[in-house]
Amino acid sequence: MSGSDTSVEMTTAASSAAERLRITEIFHSIQGEADAIGWRTVFVRLTGCPLRCVWCDTEYSFYGGNWRDIDDILAEVASHGARHVCVTGGEPLAQKRCLVLLQKLCDAGYEVSLETSGALDVSTVDPRVRKVMDLKAPDSGESKRNLWSNLDHLLPHDQVKIVIASRTDYEWAREAVAEHDIDQRCMVLFSPVHGAVEPRALAEWIIEDKLPVRFQLQLHKLLWHDAPGH
Repeated sequence: MSGSDTSVEMTTAASSAAERLRITEIFHSIQGEADAIGWRTVFVRLTGCPLRCVWCDTEYSFYGGNWRDIDDILAEVASHGARHVCVTGGEPLAQKRCLVLLQKLCDAGYEVSLETSGALDVSTVDPRVRKVMDLKAPDSGESKRNLWSNLDHLLPHDQVKIVIASRTDYEWAREAVAEHDIDQRCMVLFSPVHGAVEPRALAEWIIEDKLPVRFQLQLHKLLWHDAPGH
């Protein structure tokens, strides 16, 4: 084999590796959160997350998964015939090639959302993507990981989600929204942690304080509880 042939093979292998992502699962369901709630959606769950939130419900995505070519991922997404695609995790931005997937999904004409922890930089995410970005309240155990500069990269179609596990979390979230004028940037979502805060209590706190936020429950948990693949 000539040196040029070896060089071509190495370049091809590198190119192939550059177009792969480690995937925990791809499934077709109903979107249970944010502004696309209720729409048939294909979920692409990437493997890995640098955070360890106390209330996390997708710990199975931290490890394992399978390497998939991005074109193969796109083909499986297309097979479900849904307009909406949600790229989630874990923390999808922990894999740098997630940005390539997001761009290709947008180029293919999908309504694309990204569920991200808010701990990693979102400035390079394709602006066509609807970012659903968490801010971690104290009871998550990861509030020190919030990358506040991310707020400057949010667009009007993006959303900030704060998961509430206690009255302390609620008060923290209320002050964060006010201090950073988050509701002036994009939609703000408050969600209760199941079993930690009564949904009615959180709703009543929001009403009492006249907050400019949207209360949400996770529709998929109401429908399927914690069944995998939903």
